Amino acid sequence: MFINKSSDGKNNICGENIAILRCRLKISQRILAERLQIYGLDIDKNAIQRIEAGKRFVTDIELKTFSKLFGISMEELTKENRLKNSD
Repeated sequence: MFINKSSDGKNNICGENIAILRCRLKISQRILAERLQIYGLDIDKNAIQRIEAGKRFVTDIELKTFSKLFGISMEELTKENRLKNSD
């Protein structure tokens, strides 16, 4: 049976980058969720928490919205360890 996870067992590869970018803005997961809702993405704090932890899949629409909000390309958002090394 095929399991749709990365080599480290996470359901997405952008969650860690989203957490890094959110922390750089010094905003809470709740504030991030509110800002995403302004962009038309109906998502709550719990979903943000699960995305950042790698426990939730991220749709292409969500990825595009995160990209717009953070002002970063979708490609950069999905690069593993890219943002972590640029602190």
